[in-house]
Amino acid sequence: MAPLPKRKIAHARQGERRAHMKLKAETLVNCPQCNTPKLPHHACTNCGTYNGREVIDIKTPKKKTS
Repeated sequence: MAPLPKRKIAHARQGERRAHMKLKAETLVNCPQCNTPKLPHHACTNCGTYNGREVIDIKTPKKKTS
């Protein structure tokens, strides 16, 4: 047989053990070029700039002509 716990663990002690298991909201900063929210230390997904220079070539979708 496998070993089993002697007594039931209290909810408070279980909460102490799981105190660090929580979700955090992502921190967002505004892009200095276009002022859209972006993740810090990442290139802007809207304008493609990082640290004042363009690092990603953002292509605009073509409009349909009928």
